[in-house]
Formats: sequence, structure tokens, C-alpha cells
Amino acid sequence: MLFHRRETRLPSPEEALGGRPEPEFTLPDRHTVLGNPLAGPYPEGLAVADFGLGCFWGAERKFWQTPGVWTTLVGYQGGHTPNPAYEEVCSGLTGHTEAVRVVFDPSAVSYPALLKLFWESHDPTQGFRQGNDTGTQYRSAIYTHSPAQQAEAEASRTAYQSVLRASGYGDITTEILPAGPFYAAEPHHQQYLDKNPAGYCGIGGTGVKLSDPSDGGSCPTGLTPAPSED
Repeated sequence: MLFHRRETRLPSPEEALGGRPEPEFTLPDRHTVLGNPLAGPYPEGLAVADFGLGCFWGAERKFWQTPGVWTTLVGYQGGHTPNPAYEEVCSGLTGHTEAVRVVFDPSAVSYPALLKLFWESHDPTQGFRQGNDTGTQYRSAIYTHSPAQQAEAEASRTAYQSVLRASGYGDITTEILPAGPFYAAEPHHQQYLDKNPAGYCGIGGTGVKLSDPSDGGSCPTGLTPAPSED
């Protein structure tokens, strides 16, 4: 993905671009793969989770392929600028990271299972980059929607840090914060890799695995290294 500059620090609210009161586009009505609406309000009984794990094109595909996920959409989160444009986010002057909003049925897929997918799908130790994608907009993040999500996310970070360190990786840089405003990205970014199957995907994990949640509700704490390919 292209961007105009590579920032190595987040802007303060005073430094951030001013943005706009409303988006300059209309979000598509439905998910091109799952067929459900992109925007809320969502049906009763569903839950929302927000993740940043690098380029949101590949990240979104990881989640829409997960059984129990009702819809996904990509956007910008964790920054200061209201309704930013993609080019503004890529400038590093809005403070946002590229994020995926995951709307899921907790009776079919648990939040800990989504955390497992999140950790295994990227390298959370890389700071303001993910692979060859460099900039504050590629930082790792979890934005939570309840105290329970916050506790589970923090516990999973602690557990994953232990096994990552044992595997030779450094400190996790993932920010875990209560969710602030989520600004949907432009229509052509939504389900990009469904529309462009051969498109760019920079998502790749460390190979260190988080074991499956044993009861579907508690935070997964058992960790195992990836099987050897030798």
C-alpha cells in the first residue's frame, strides 16, 4: 500500500489534521462475501471487536473467513482526526491505525478465539510497522468494547508475550484501549481482497501459536510453538 510519508511518532491532538464533520462518501450497504450490512445498528445478540494488525486489506479477509463472524468492515481508529481520508491516515498526521471492525455471534465464535486469530496473524512486536509496511498507521492495536473484552485482551497479551520471548521475539507493542470513534474507510477498501483476489496482502504471523480456548469463554492461556516444517 502506498503512503506519502513515514511517521515514527504519533501526533498530538494539536498537531493532527482537522478532518471533516462527515465522511465524503457513502458506505456500501452490504458485505460482498457475507451478504450482511456493513454499518450498524447490528442485530441483537451480536458483539463487536476492533483490531489493528497491519494493512487492513489482508487483515479483514482473515476475519471474514472465520465462522461465526457476521460482518466485517475496515476503517481508521485510535487517532484524533474526525472522518479522515486514506491519504491523510497514511501521512501519519491523523494518529489512526488501519483497523478491522468484526461483528460476530458470541454463541458461534468467542472473543478469545478472535484474539487467537489476531495474535497469530501478525507480528505484534514491530511497533510502527508490519513487515514491509512502515508507518504509524500499521501499528498493532486492540480496541475493546467492554471491561470483559479489556481484561481478556490484556490477559492474552501477557500470555502471548511469554511464549514470544521464549521464541526469541521482543516486547509486544500492541496498544489495548477502550474503543473510541471508528471511521469507516472508503468503499474501494471494503472487502478489497474479494474484489481483487490477487491484490496485495502484507499480513503474516510469527509462527508462534496460541492454543485453542478450552471452554469458549475464558481467555486462552495455553501456548504452543508452531510445528516444525523440517
